[in-house]
Amino acid sequence: MSALIPEVVSIHDVAFSAHVQALLDDKTKPVGSLGMLEQLAHRIACILGTDAPVLDAPQMVVFAADHGLAARGVSAYPVDVTWQMVENFMAGGAAVSVLARQHGIALNVVDCGVARDFAVREQDPHDKLPKAGVPRLWRRKVAYGTQDCSQGWAMTEAECALALRNGIELVKKLPGNALLLGEMGIGNTSTASLLLAKLCGISVAEVTGMGTGLDAEGIQRKVAVLQQVLQTHQDVTEPLQVLAAMGGLEVATMVGAVLQAAAQRRVIVVDGFITSAAVLLASRLQPAVLERCVYAHCSGEPGHRLMLQALQAQALLDWQLRLGEGSGAATVWPLLPAACAILREMASFATAGVATKAAS
Repeated sequence: MSALIPEVVSIHDVAFSAHVQALLDDKTKPVGSLGMLEQLAHRIACILGTDAPVLDAPQMVVFAADHGLAARGVSAYPVDVTWQMVENFMAGGAAVSVLARQHGIALNVVDCGVARDFAVREQDPHDKLPKAGVPRLWRRKVAYGTQDCSQGWAMTEAECALALRNGIELVKKLPGNALLLGEMGIGNTSTASLLLAKLCGISVAEVTGMGTGLDAEGIQRKVAVLQQVLQTHQDVTEPLQVLAAMGGLEVATMVGAVLQAAAQRRVIVVDGFITSAAVLLASRLQPAVLERCVYAHCSGEPGHRLMLQALQAQALLDWQLRLGEGSGAATVWPLLPAACAILREMASFATAGVATKAAS
């Protein structure tokens, strides 16, 4: 599978970073007074490699799949919710659908492994992409969900490789320079918890939360199941094998998408716990992936804060969001073009004829 992986080179450039910071410091304001908005502008400029960044044709991609582990009672919702929510996305009724329309973001829904086929017609690949806010369905189904990873591998290595390739090839077809990550799959907070616990050596009890709404007894049951999964796969250590053993088809497809977006130097807007798990896995394959990421929010899932710490990442919001779908990424989106506009358009002291801070 390693032959599939796009190379992601470091974009760290000390001189350019200092140049962008100097431009921000010279804007008509006290140094640093726009706080994280300035930090965001600096990060986007460095990702895109320009001191006049413009975000073009943002693409929200919601990766959807089912999980065999869901049969073990790790979610408060039935597995049918996965396909029902995909149809809700396509009908325009989900939170991410509303936010995509509101903010002019193209919405792409990818069937990576949902345990149902959809009557919705997939657009001809030669058709132009739809206007912002109008959903497009991409059928990239590898299987009708994963296997129960407490009993064996969630997917074969061949299935995992196909999902990775699907994600890579999908991003190649999408326009723009910004990829917003979303997901849907009953049971996938369990997948995120497993990947975090396995890859970072953290107790699964620390990283496991209520997911879609489990009560205290349900969380205890979920933790016991996840401990069994980790015991089953205790000898699996290589990242792609970990992904195949206990990952999800939507996560694997997302890993491929993240790798390709990073290779193309797109801004990657990471949503919550599950999308961060995909980024964590991708970074174990190509560490420079992390240089391209903007983290939308810190989820209400307890594992997400630990995930962000492992990624050495700072989220833009901490609003206890835990819906998924890409809703957090879509919520913060307006901050990104705003940050770019500050860098491009705000006057310097010299151009505005404003006096600088008096020397002490």
